[in-house]
Amino acid sequence: MQKAIAAASAGGIKARRTPLTREQIGGFWAVYLGWVLDGVDSVIYALVLVPALTELLPNSGIAATPGNLGMYGSILFALFLIGWGLSFIWGPLADRFGRVRTLAASILIYSVFTGAAAFAHNVWELAAFRLIAGIGVGGEWALAGTYVAESWPEDRRKMGAGYLQTGYYLGFFLAAWLNYTIGATYGWRAMFLCGLAPALLAIFTVLKVKEPGQWRKAANRTTNAAADARADATADEAPATTASSPLRVIFTGALLRRTVTSAALVGVAIVGLWAGSVYEASAVVTLATRAGIDHMGTVRLASIGAAILSLATVAGCLVAPWLAERIGRRAALGVYFAGMAASIVIAFGWAFYLPNGLGLFMASLALLGFFGGNFAIFSLWLPEQYPTRVRATAFAFNASVGRFIGAGVNFLLAAAIHWQGSLGVPVAWTAAAFAIGMLILPFAVETRHDTLPE
Repeated sequence: MQKAIAAASAGGIKARRTPLTREQIGGFWAVYLGWVLDGVDSVIYALVLVPALTELLPNSGIAATPGNLGMYGSILFALFLIGWGLSFIWGPLADRFGRVRTLAASILIYSVFTGAAAFAHNVWELAAFRLIAGIGVGGEWALAGTYVAESWPEDRRKMGAGYLQTGYYLGFFLAAWLNYTIGATYGWRAMFLCGLAPALLAIFTVLKVKEPGQWRKAANRTTNAAADARADATADEAPATTASSPLRVIFTGALLRRTVTSAALVGVAIVGLWAGSVYEASAVVTLATRAGIDHMGTVRLASIGAAILSLATVAGCLVAPWLAERIGRRAALGVYFAGMAASIVIAFGWAFYLPNGLGLFMASLALLGFFGGNFAIFSLWLPEQYPTRVRATAFAFNASVGRFIGAGVNFLLAAAIHWQGSLGVPVAWTAAAFAIGMLILPFAVETRHDTLPE
């Protein structure tokens, strides 16, 4: 297919993109909605951090001082990321049992335990619910990204990755709207109850969405190979050998380099995601309070800030696949990493400390959002690096390692914020992670001209 497209272009004929089937369109919208709701559930905690901990810390015998709010907020962020990291379990399950059923299970878990957070009586119960919810939330990206890569035709899957990634940040926008209306009126517990909605989607996904054809073919090959091995073993009166586990395969041969570099780069991106998006609401609340704005006004400003961030990230996600096709995956990610580093320094290292910095900080969220669209590059790049039988495992593992890195950074941030009594400078220092990422990029494998491996 790629050769035909290239030949048509060379001959001056404008290649027509492969039309999508009804099954491909319906499946995309199902996993897209799951990714939207995943974004809602992920950012709810960031939006209600201050009011939730203001109530729960005293119930836990801890004073709700600004330093404690920042420190325990970062600890709970870190625990949520640990849950995200544990979500690597979904990859092998998806390679074994299918993308769709596993995706539905992850959606069900994150929705139930996000809703359960509404009934937390102290900070430790909230931490436990967020940890388990993180395990479900973390599976969505790898499973949805793998599904789209395998179900869409080769000439459309790259933009499909960009379209898919916008869903997560559309979820940010939806969460901001919910906080502006429901959260500001009914409080933080009502926001967590909104997180129960995806449970219905999980049921729909299992009933209506079919597995991608590429996975079905790979599963049939594996089944036939296992049957042949058993037949040979019976004939030879010797035990049949079993195939290596997918988790072991991604650390062998040429895949080892891809796994190590990809996991490190995703880790860098996640550090930036949590610096730029999760601390946005707390920073806006702090600046608005400093400016003398009342509680209702600060909640709504935090929601407006989240909306700016999310819409700008949607734009960044749509540009990312186009840029990756023009200059390559590594160079495109380098552009986004450099922009993210500069944006974090401008927002948290400079605007946050200006006497009247609220307006400038709000404006800087557009930059933070746009360059946060770097995750769309991973959505098309990671599937290109691995064959079908280990693709979901590799995607989930690389994302999970990155989340553990992000969790470690958040534990450090908790201590730094408590020591500084402010979140500005500690968060600004996370920009250094992107400098490390740009040093890793030359060692990553470029797949710009490659088709999706079978």
